[in-house]
Amino acid sequence: MAKEVINVEWLENMAFKTVVNGHEFVIDATEKVGGENRGPRPKPLMMASLAGCTGMDVVSILKKMRVELDYFNVVVEAELTEEHPKHFIKMHVIYEFKGKDLPMAKLEKAIDLSEERYCGVSATYKQTMEMSSEIRILD
Repeated sequence: MAKEVINVEWLENMAFKTVVNGHEFVIDATEKVGGENRGPRPKPLMMASLAGCTGMDVVSILKKMRVELDYFNVVVEAELTEEHPKHFIKMHVIYEFKGKDLPMAKLEKAIDLSEERYCGVSATYKQTMEMSSEIRILD
């Protein structure tokens, strides 16, 4: 079984430094809770991880299907509990596409393959919360 390790080093106050795949960045909190807003918060990073994971899958699959995109964007909307520990209870992924004569069946197939077979982030999140998605074709 594969194992991954991430090291997150406390800097000061609420700031932590980490290196992910050779890219260093800071995770921090807002000033309201003692941070200095030097970097993103952990829960939005979870949303970005989902968008990046499924987005990479969809682009790769559509490329193999020879689907040409003019524009592709992934939006993740999430609902949090009101009580502590505040955690996600639902995430909704919106896949936005632009292009000439986009084949809806291929878009749906690529998204389905990502959500059901390839995206490990999606697979992990499905175990703990409700997940949904939609496709939007933009003008």
